[in-house]
This record gives sequence, C-alpha cells and structure tokens, in this order.
Amino acid sequence: MPPQIDTGVAYLLWCTCLFGFCGGQRFYAGKFGSGLLYLFTFGLFGFGQLIDLALIPGMVTERNQTLRGRYLDQPHQSVATASVGPVPAATPPMQKLLKAAKANGGTLSLAQAALHTELEPAALKALLKEAQELDYAEVTNDSQTGAVRYRFDV
Repeated sequence: MPPQIDTGVAYLLWCTCLFGFCGGQRFYAGKFGSGLLYLFTFGLFGFGQLIDLALIPGMVTERNQTLRGRYLDQPHQSVATASVGPVPAATPPMQKLLKAAKANGGTLSLAQAALHTELEPAALKALLKEAQELDYAEVTNDSQTGAVRYRFDV
C-alpha cells in the first residue's frame, strides 16, 4: 500500500498560518520551494494562503498520485526467490515433434503434430518440411483412409 497524505491534515497545517507559520500545507504536499517562499513571505502576504484554501485538494491529489507512481515503479523487495538450479531452456519445436512421433509409434498426422508442437499451421508445415529434408520423416498415406501421415524413424 503506497503512503497517502490526507486533505484534512493539509487544512490543519494551513491553520498554522494563524500562528505565524505559513506554508506548512505546501511542505506537506511536497511543494518545498513554494513552502519556503510562503514561510519567508508570510504566505505571499496572506494572499497565497487564502488561495491555497481552494488549491489544497488538488495539491493533495497530485501528491498522492506521485507517491503511488513511485511506489508502483519500485520492485517489491520483500519477495524472496531461490533458484534451485539452471532454468531449463524451452524445448525446440523439432524436439517436440520427434518426441510426439516416438510417443505415437513413429507416425503423426498433421493435426497430431500441431497438437504436440503448438505451432501455427505455416510454421508447422515448414518444420515438417525441414524434418523431411533432414531425413527424419517421410510422407505416407494411411492405408485405410488415405490421409497424409508423417512417418518418423524414431
């Protein structure tokens, strides 16, 4: 939870001008330069203090947004992570294809290959063509249905 400042507190600090301390609300809202100016000029001779009565809600909102932004930009340092070992690299699509073929008795349909490799159709066809060029697979037809099958030598 990011830190927040309160409008009520800013108005209470504004009231300190009645005792000679002007600009407290500006320090509270993070406006240090104008806070110093108000402090040394008695709230811009009182006119600035009166104008601030209307400006305080906007200054508080702006400061809260700034604090929220700073809080969200920082990484959470309380989260501890431990690495057990090296992170395994993603399995290359060709390896997925060969493992799927081995699990299915060395024969895959286009749909089975898509299911196991999770590739888009164009990329899958390019991968199957590469497997043929490397002599990993050959194109055959199912003897009963005539459907295209890829037979792998695994």
